Amino acid sequence: MSRTRVRRRRLTLGLSLTLVAAAWADPAVRVLGSTEDPVRIARSSYVVREGDTLWSIARRLAPDGDPRPIVDELATANGVDAGSIVPGQTLVVSAGS
Repeated sequence: MSRTRVRRRRLTLGLSLTLVAAAWADPAVRVLGSTEDPVRIARSSYVVREGDTLWSIARRLAPDGDPRPIVDELATANGVDAGSIVPGQTLVVSAGS
């Protein structure tokens, strides 16, 4: 092989590697250079018992507070209506509740 051919291959390889590195650099800088703290979302689950309602579950989760926002949150997070939960059903409960 001639020297010119080897130089062209090296140049092509070097440019290709540079383009790949540049393509990965932007997302890496965004992730690693972010000054914002990540938001942690903790979730747990609750298995519905006989006689439970969203209201009674909300009162159990926050006995001293107003249960209405928690009822709304439970219904929205689980895609259920207030009267449609059944025993044995697992509900996703936000840790902030």
